Amino acid sequence: MDRTELLTRFLLQCPAPAHRLTEAGLKPAAVLLPLVARADGLQLLLTRRSPNLRHHAGQISFPGGRQDPDDRDLIHTALRETQEELGIAPAQIEIIGTLSSLNTVSQYEVLPVLGLVAADYQLTLSQDEVEHAFEVPLTHLLDRRHHIALTIPRGGKQHTIYWIPWQQHFIWGATASMINQLAQHLAR
Repeated sequence: MDRTELLTRFLLQCPAPAHRLTEAGLKPAAVLLPLVARADGLQLLLTRRSPNLRHHAGQISFPGGRQDPDDRDLIHTALRETQEELGIAPAQIEIIGTLSSLNTVSQYEVLPVLGLVAADYQLTLSQDEVEHAFEVPLTHLLDRRHHIALTIPRGGKQHTIYWIPWQQHFIWGATASMINQLAQHLAR
């Protein structure tokens, strides 16, 4: 999939439904789903969180976090967090749009923001938050045959958790749910 096909497929659809836990009092947050156009197709930039973090240490994630009072909106939150975590300036990111918010078990309502990152980006990782960053071919992530679904009971309800293997990494939880939502959205 290239940039033109992504834009056509993404912009012609309403957002796919997000996984919701229907809990009140969630804190607003946003993440960037950073896409990079390469000669062999689009790549999705992911991070492995620092093993020293108190929450979600070592997990694969998107750059992002909770909304600060000074953020004008959640897109600003996603861009600010991307710059803080990866050193990629907002001027190097073209926002395409958003998916439906995802409610997480860690009590956040997370807005996934889709953006195209300049192919010549330079990383300056926040060592406190990010162990390393890597790109995964979007075609691999959109192929639903790579999505492993596990349904578990939680709070008296059934919840589906997704796992997506890539090389030595396992992408799971909210990150995999957002990728699954993107795959649903683009498949229509």
